[in-house]
Amino acid sequence: MASVRPTVGDSSWFTHDRFGMFIHWGTYALAARHEWVKHVEQIPDKEYQKYFKHFDPDLYDPKLWAELADEAGMKYFVITTKHHEGFALWDSKLTDYKATNTPAGRDLIRPMVDAYRERDLHVGLYHSLIDWHHPDFLIDDVHSMRGVPEREKLNASRDQSKYWQYLHGQVRELLTGYGKVDLMFYDFSYPPQKGHLDWNSEELIKLTRELQPHILVNDRLDLMDTKGGWDYRTPEQFMLREWYKVNGRPVVWETCQTFSGSWGYHRDEQTWKSIEQLLTMLIDTVSKGGNLLLNVGPTGRGEFDYRAVERLKGMGEWMRRHGRSIYGCTEAPSKYPTPQDCRLTWNPEKKRMYVHVLNWPIVQLHLDGFGGKVEYAQLLHDASEVRFSQPSVHELEALGPAAAERNTLMLNLPVIKPNVAIPVIELFMK
Repeated sequence: MASVRPTVGDSSWFTHDRFGMFIHWGTYALAARHEWVKHVEQIPDKEYQKYFKHFDPDLYDPKLWAELADEAGMKYFVITTKHHEGFALWDSKLTDYKATNTPAGRDLIRPMVDAYRERDLHVGLYHSLIDWHHPDFLIDDVHSMRGVPEREKLNASRDQSKYWQYLHGQVRELLTGYGKVDLMFYDFSYPPQKGHLDWNSEELIKLTRELQPHILVNDRLDLMDTKGGWDYRTPEQFMLREWYKVNGRPVVWETCQTFSGSWGYHRDEQTWKSIEQLLTMLIDTVSKGGNLLLNVGPTGRGEFDYRAVERLKGMGEWMRRHGRSIYGCTEAPSKYPTPQDCRLTWNPEKKRMYVHVLNWPIVQLHLDGFGGKVEYAQLLHDASEVRFSQPSVHELEALGPAAAERNTLMLNLPVIKPNVAIPVIELFMK
């Protein structure tokens, strides 16, 4: 792959680590039917207050959360300090709508940041640009109060500039109160209704970089054409066909994805992806030079859903044996075509190619372009040798016209698929 568009923040750790945990947590966990429940059901503030009144995560154990992330092979995390509902998980001095005023009675961000740092995970903070609770946030078509008949009258008394000052003030609290923050995930702009002018994004990105010069910032401030306005792109719930490019140049990118169809805890949501599907998502993303940020929505009592725990442990079991096909890896050089039903990842520092076999073949796997390029091959999970050869004259004839020009390498595989979710063949390149 050609040179990547340079970032302002430090992306070296990010493009090495590849795999992170997203956490969507707020009072919507009590409703247990999606983090946008206030918007979808157009719940008035007075009615929505019951979730604030009863928010009491008595089983919250951030050390266990960090342990699960670490053992799953995740290397960074991003927590929703405030989602669109406006509720702050820390003791913000700028609002009463915060965790310290609920039965929780404490800052929930501090112990989380400390717990993940103890596991050597990088720290990321998500902060919503949107706020359906703040009295100066102008009501628009994305607001939870969009359907009220007195919308224009209410907006007449609101001042969006007062809101963005509040927004900047909360960001200042977060970026000065928790030590080094590696990543800032702002969410989200939706022009023409709300864009960079409504957040005063130019000043917000300046503030962000002044307080944490090394920090990586995502692409949702509506500053796409502003120098230094973003460091990486964030396609959401979307799998790319190739490396993300801007003006023809590859950029640092990350896709954020869910285990199921909801970001926040959703008790009755049933479209949970299998461990194999999730691993395929991770592998496919890295094979295109990207990162995967995989989301967990904790319950109102502060635990991870049992289905999320099962999948995290399953992914961790695979990552324990196959992590080196992910960490430090990226898209393979274009001269190496991807074999059918496989994905390639490439570690340029170690000069190793990883063939992730999504559909186990019968005995032989043909790798075009690899002839004469491989020194040694092994199955990664157990370091057992995989023998290989160049096709014979007879085999070349069977492979069809121009087979010789394809410079094919034949891997001789066991008939029975190895007992791992997705087998990986490690090629030590010459």
